Amino acid sequence: MMAQRTFLKVACAAVLSLAIAGCSTDASVARKAATYEEAANNPFVPANYKAAEALLGQLQGKLSSDQPMIIATVVNIDALERSSTLGRLVSEHVSARFSQAGHKMVEMKFRNNVYMLRDQGEMMLTREIRDIAKSHDAQAVIVGTYGESSDFIFVNLKVIQPNTNVVLAVHDYALPIDVDTKTMLRTAH
Repeated sequence: MMAQRTFLKVACAAVLSLAIAGCSTDASVARKAATYEEAANNPFVPANYKAAEALLGQLQGKLSSDQPMIIATVVNIDALERSSTLGRLVSEHVSARFSQAGHKMVEMKFRNNVYMLRDQGEMMLTREIRDIAKSHDAQAVIVGTYGESSDFIFVNLKVIQPNTNVVLAVHDYALPIDVDTKTMLRTAH
């Protein structure tokens, strides 16, 4: 009888432990699902896509989808030789949207003849635009800058015709400084 009670207590404890562990796992899965949902609803990527779409709208009939384009890393307006995770991601998102719209985007990260600063991405100053575009037969180059205020990051994007330095399209927009953008800015080099 005593052995049965002991066995019953151990069995109940095991079942209770498994039930608690199951609840803990369910709560953990629910938290992770909420995190993924939050990430999917983050406005950062859609804001950059919307900026690219504004540029694409201005470029209607001005560019050929058969000839490639290049995008430079979006840089800090106060230090044109510097960027950040934020600047590199803005460039990636804009390039992605141009590719999705049917434009041939040259992936500069895989080109050996473009000087790339460590952790900076593909920097491109005005005097370099013509030479790099010519070497890749690029019809246009997308360049951009960002600047910080206390509450916002202001981004300016331009599509430039490299042989004339004529601006074909321009778009300005602002991103809120939140925990995510602040973290991306802190990684500036």
